[in-house]
Amino acid sequence: MYKIASTETMKKVMGDYFKSLGSGDNKVAWCTSVGPAELLRSFGFEVYFPENHGALLGATRSAMDYIPEAVKCGYSGHVCSYTTADIGSYLKGETPLSKHYGMAGAPKPDLIAYNTNQCREVQDWFGFFAKEFGCPIVGIQPPRHVDQTSQEEVDLVVAQFKRMIPACENASGSKFDIDRFREVVRLSKEATLLWQKVLKTSTAPIAPISFFDGTIHMGPIVVLRGTQVAKDYYANLLEELEQNLAQGKGFLPKAKTRIFWEGMPIWGKLRMLSDLFADNAAAVVASTYCSSWVFDQFDERDPFESTARAYTDIFINRSEKAKMDMLANWFVEYGIDGIVYHDSKTCFNNSNAKFGMPQRLRDRTGVPALVIEGDLCDLRFFSEGQSTTKIETFLEQLEDQKSAVI
Repeated sequence: MYKIASTETMKKVMGDYFKSLGSGDNKVAWCTSVGPAELLRSFGFEVYFPENHGALLGATRSAMDYIPEAVKCGYSGHVCSYTTADIGSYLKGETPLSKHYGMAGAPKPDLIAYNTNQCREVQDWFGFFAKEFGCPIVGIQPPRHVDQTSQEEVDLVVAQFKRMIPACENASGSKFDIDRFREVVRLSKEATLLWQKVLKTSTAPIAPISFFDGTIHMGPIVVLRGTQVAKDYYANLLEELEQNLAQGKGFLPKAKTRIFWEGMPIWGKLRMLSDLFADNAAAVVASTYCSSWVFDQFDERDPFESTARAYTDIFINRSEKAKMDMLANWFVEYGIDGIVYHDSKTCFNNSNAKFGMPQRLRDRTGVPALVIEGDLCDLRFFSEGQSTTKIETFLEQLEDQKSAVI
């Protein structure tokens, strides 16, 4: 069977990261997954990402043990299941971090920082913990759903970044150092460009990494962005995948169709879905989700403006027109035969199948679309039997269409 050998290295990298967080040796800042990690890291904070914990709760299928605890406190069972699972885990005093990394729980924050470029939920979610721990909280609220980000909008976000500095100084006990910030941004950019190259290896006819592999290997680019460790990891992973390309090795050598996954992973069903597509000779070679951590606009020469622009320009924060342009380009680049939209029931902001985009993009590109219903953590919203039937039927139709063309 095809295996990515770097997976073992990735496990060690992530284990070391959590071990360091659990040591209590350094100040800790909590942060949303898409920024502003670089600024926090420049102050010497260990950076913890609650969304990463939410994904772990989903992947271990323990989220449903904890969501009801948050519901008891007034959180709707229909809001972000990362939020409700994470809060419920805290309230119940249980976490898979204990089993997997030997941690008693999430590290106590000295500062909490959020960016609503993904959704408003993070503000409520992180605000809950700021009250629980009695620690300062700072936030960035960029313009949402932008077509082309204007200089005026970038200037607004830069000002919000700079307003964070006094709180970071007070919580860390360190003065802001622009040269240190530049260095962290440089390392972050170098790692993110390597991650982009990793993803683009799957433009090859025999792809060496799938979307499902990507959801695992993206760990370091989320939690260790801005470190030498992340850069080194992706340099090694890229070297391995390029060697596999040269040898004609990939995760599905005889793929009949090439699929794009749009939206969040269904964390508790990654293996089931990976096997389902593989069994039907369909290679899921690209996604919007894994590409969310490609920040090629970072520039250490202007760290404030470049990070502000990059974090405002992320896919989830763009207008429908901008999203459709990006998807159309990816379809060509990756040779896509069909796209699967995951309509995540508690992640409204990262679900793009609700307002007619699949039909409009199909009319524009000719790429057929399938919508499946599910959720990132809450498996009550996912029907394995129904989804299997829909996916298999869709893949059969794609094969028939390709055969008819040939």
